[in-house]
Amino acid sequence: MRLPRNGRPADDVLAQLDALQSNDVDWKSGRAFSLAYHAGADVLALASDALARYQSTNALNAAAFPSLRTLQSEVVAMVADLLHGGSEAAGFMTSGGTESILLAVKAARNRGRTRGITAPAMVLPTSAHAAFEKGAEYFGVRSVRVPVRDDFTADARAMADAITADTVLLVASAPSYPQGVIDPVAEIAALAQARDINCHVDACMGGIILPMLERLGRPLPPFDFRVPGVTSMSVDLHKYGYTAKGASVIVHRNKALRKQQTFFTDNWLGGLYASSGLLGTKSGGPIAAAWAVMQYLGEDGYLRLTATAREATEALIAGLRAMPGVRILGEPAATLVAFTFEDADAFAVGDVLARRGWVVDQQQPPRSLHCTVNAVHRPVIAEFLTALQAAVAEVRAAARTGEQRAYGVLE
Repeated sequence: MRLPRNGRPADDVLAQLDALQSNDVDWKSGRAFSLAYHAGADVLALASDALARYQSTNALNAAAFPSLRTLQSEVVAMVADLLHGGSEAAGFMTSGGTESILLAVKAARNRGRTRGITAPAMVLPTSAHAAFEKGAEYFGVRSVRVPVRDDFTADARAMADAITADTVLLVASAPSYPQGVIDPVAEIAALAQARDINCHVDACMGGIILPMLERLGRPLPPFDFRVPGVTSMSVDLHKYGYTAKGASVIVHRNKALRKQQTFFTDNWLGGLYASSGLLGTKSGGPIAAAWAVMQYLGEDGYLRLTATAREATEALIAGLRAMPGVRILGEPAATLVAFTFEDADAFAVGDVLARRGWVVDQQQPPRSLHCTVNAVHRPVIAEFLTALQAAVAEVRAAARTGEQRAYGVLE
């Protein structure tokens, strides 16, 4: 396609966008159990308005946009407070969970360099997010994966056995994405503290919802900065914070640890250049939208949304357990549910669901389906279970198999 020789009317351009979008999943009505999160038309409208007001601002240099310094600082402070970070906690906003995780790997590598470690390694369970592998490749850190226990939580003893003098980072998840279980953070962090190395807790999925579940009275294992030895945490606001896409936070226990993630140079003709993360230019839109939504919802709003999401999760779990031949993987601690089938191919079931307008993730091993449940799903759980039962019956009758769809794409 070539750039049009002459510009087109705005209405014409927008009409074409609407036509293109007509084939996308209807995530606002709860048809997607992946990638999108919806807290209602009012939250979406506010996020869109705040995003539009700041979309062309640039957080690379807050001297021109001091409001962004204030907004980012207040968002990070609110997240740190939820995680019991204390007065010394410090962090930055990033473009998403992947960038937050990459920066955690970079910070650990850089801290290791100050101690003379030239071949750094990180030890992490097989359930830890794929972004850690990206961090390993980008920053030259060897990834040492350790099998999880039968309940899909990290095996702290096995992780201890994998630690060497070159280990700079241990990883735990709260919860892990694949099966939605919380790793034994206290045990893993204790291993890191004893060796004075970094321990990152990936709470991209749980950093908002777990504190709210605690406030709602749900008992949870320790997972945040209350645990000695935890040095950093990642929290995605565009997930269960229900803000606009492109908003995550990485929080470090103190500024000295945070300093290891930043970049600084004067080795060019442009003078001093400093960056908090991987991006140079960083739109102020997601920062403003995150601040606006968090201010609008407040604790009471997040408690309401969390209660609704958990109710939807419990309804889904109950329906799955009542379905013959279906097995839930692990004990979901929050709102992520993975399940497999005794006599039906999970990927084929996922394909049938997709044809019927339902988007769920496919993952392995084992071959399974995955639902990220949020507040929008509460009214549609029964409908989804009916569609799932019909899809399973179709696959069983045809003895059909399928191929896994990738979580991300290259084109």
